[in-house]
Amino acid sequence: MTVENYENGKQVSKNWDRIFKALSAEPRRQLIVSLLDTPPNQSVPLPESAVMPNLPTDPEVLRMELYHVHLPMLADNDFITWETDPLTASRGPQFDEIGVVFEALHSEAVNMPDSLVIGCQRLEQERQASTGCT
Repeated sequence: MTVENYENGKQVSKNWDRIFKALSAEPRRQLIVSLLDTPPNQSVPLPESAVMPNLPTDPEVLRMELYHVHLPMLADNDFITWETDPLTASRGPQFDEIGVVFEALHSEAVNMPDSLVIGCQRLEQERQASTGCT
């Protein structure tokens, strides 16, 4: 193994760790999906773009969590940029690193176990679209 391969391997591992940590909370996952559904140069309103449709939450509590936890984490990794007045988010310079994970998951919804699909509106829609069922 060369030093270059070792260093590249370490960096790839760190990149995956950052992505999985960023995706470890539902509001962050939902925000990434909302941004995928929006043209690259547009922002999305918050907190509503970070709410999973099948899992409603108190908007004020979510707003505080977004402001103090979720948005800073995503922004620190350059996945998003955000503004406070009004509270919005848009794609950051490294958005493609995290967006591609969801694109891959969505394209494989038909092959995923029901325990990961049923109850997730987006994956259910993707599965139905790929099987032709409505």
